[in-house]
Amino acid sequence: MPTRPAERPEIATPSFGAAVGQGVAGRDRTSAILLVGLTIALGLVADRFGGPWGQPLVSVWAWGLCGGLLYRDAPLRSRLVACLAIATAGEVVLSLVWGLYDYRLGNLPLFVPPGHVLLYWLGLQLADRLPRRLLALTPWLALAGVSALAVTRLDWLGPPLLLLFLVCLRLGPAPRLYSTMFLLSLAMELWGTWLGNWTWRSSLPGLGWPVCNPPLAAGAFYCVLDVLSEVLCRRRLGVRPEGCRV
Repeated sequence: MPTRPAERPEIATPSFGAAVGQGVAGRDRTSAILLVGLTIALGLVADRFGGPWGQPLVSVWAWGLCGGLLYRDAPLRSRLVACLAIATAGEVVLSLVWGLYDYRLGNLPLFVPPGHVLLYWLGLQLADRLPRRLLALTPWLALAGVSALAVTRLDWLGPPLLLLFLVCLRLGPAPRLYSTMFLLSLAMELWGTWLGNWTWRSSLPGLGWPVCNPPLAAGAFYCVLDVLSEVLCRRRLGVRPEGCRV
């Protein structure tokens, strides 16, 4: 059974909770949130319909914005760098090696690695801003949707991804962030697949399971990304494992 994010106590430490929003604060923070959100949404449009220069220009802009966040948001710098490294490795494995999904030009677009960082940073900023009730309902809505798709044999990848999501909610240190990332990544997946920037395979390579385009629970990958980023940062910074964050 999914655990409501609001029911789990969360303790902040300087490695995360005290850091979020300190590097980019006030009006600058709100402006940065809007800029990052528009970059993700409109960048996919430019990549899809911008012709031969669309993808290179989006890549340059995404890397520039990512670099700006790394420069200005020093408290989160280590976490964002960890996200960049882990997400890039994940893209290579899931797309280029396993073939779980394909990008429009058959490549790994250069804007994708910084794009993961931008979406992750956006989730970090919005986790405390989204309504608590919405975040509490997210796992229940995901359970209902994934179950319906699995029973109708439309998506069998959803249940294992949903299980990952629920495990992160139950055992991970940041349930509000996980629900936030689940919603943000679902919105991005729906937008990107509708535009045609990437397409999920209709059957799971190696197993032949039916897969939706996109899977409803694809946001579970971002939950795992956060957990791995947390572990990597703690090892690098020498933070004791009992600490948690927002």
